[in-house]
Amino acid sequence: MDIDIYFEPVSFDGYKTTEETDRKKLGDVVKAYYQKDKFPDLENVDIVIIGVNEERNALNNSGCALAPDSVRKYLYELFRGGNNLKIADLGNIHRGNTIEDTYFAFTSVVAELISNNIIPIIIGGSQDLTYANYRAYEKLKQIINIVAVDPIFDLGKKEEEITSRSYLSKIILQQPNFLFNYTNIGYQTYFVDQDAIELMKNLFFDTYRLGTVRSNMEEVEPIVRNADLLSFDVSAIRQSDAPGNKNASPNGFYGEEACQIARYAGLSDKLSSIGFYEVNPQLDNNGQTAHLVAQMIWYFIDGFANRKHDFPHKEKKEFIKYLVKIEGYNDEVVFYKSKKSNRWWMDVPVKSSLKPKYERHHLIPCSYKDYQTALENDIPDRWWKAYQKLM
Repeated sequence: MDIDIYFEPVSFDGYKTTEETDRKKLGDVVKAYYQKDKFPDLENVDIVIIGVNEERNALNNSGCALAPDSVRKYLYELFRGGNNLKIADLGNIHRGNTIEDTYFAFTSVVAELISNNIIPIIIGGSQDLTYANYRAYEKLKQIINIVAVDPIFDLGKKEEEITSRSYLSKIILQQPNFLFNYTNIGYQTYFVDQDAIELMKNLFFDTYRLGTVRSNMEEVEPIVRNADLLSFDVSAIRQSDAPGNKNASPNGFYGEEACQIARYAGLSDKLSSIGFYEVNPQLDNNGQTAHLVAQMIWYFIDGFANRKHDFPHKEKKEFIKYLVKIEGYNDEVVFYKSKKSNRWWMDVPVKSSLKPKYERHHLIPCSYKDYQTALENDIPDRWWKAYQKLM
């Protein structure tokens, strides 16, 4: 597919290249679509950057369509770091006559990139674009896990049109459905209806309150490691650190915590697309929010460059296997620990007839804490929720 038809060039006006040294800035090494008819060659490219200037379904955040170029301004001033990844910037997706046209173009582009093992970093635009991102996996008939860093669940009401705060309902109700699990990181209870919390429990989805997450950021790593798609709403970051969002509030993640989550996403062998949404340059204080998102993207790239490629579905000899017997449960709980990275997984039983379908989902990323829970004769919560879906 010739995806260049969906893009318009990005402007690099005002960018100054660094001197010819080994410490080049990202703007010097990214192959960018900045001149018409000179679309980047994607052969051997690892990561691409995509801007989506779409905000027609933004809720209370008009102006976020201007984010892609604002973030690029700061991203390309950052030094590359110690990696030789091949990165391309494809420019901005043409804004369609209707929002459905934009969704279609976005879905087509992301599906093509993922099928060619290229990781897209999406700079929105409004977060309803996560729905179009999900549709790319649907197009590939790939069952996935979504992780959203968001102060709310973005459920909305069943009869509502899709917006940046109701897109998740559209994903859940989509048929045929290719969503295995949804995880929310950092929700703030006073923004969330109790019925929505109960619905998440009934669907065996994973939700983590802001305070719980911030008290132990290391536990975020296995959560993010289970994602195929990560959607980051900048309103999850406290207003003092990211003022460029009309829905920002006094509480949320600190900037350095947001960067830590982005790096965890980069480290995940499973994750194949990530999006950053809701930055509003019209409300930004001296570009602070755009600058922070640029640094988050830098940390994602740094994480990607340090991937261990140790998902345990193939080379079991590279893992230490632990068996834990729990009273009242017939089978032993199986854990794997990577010799390469010291990361942990749990192997959850699945019906043999469903094993081909859920090949990528019965090995659940976990932590040493989950192993300790099993040793204390208790089933880890992560294991139990996955078991409910698989059996």
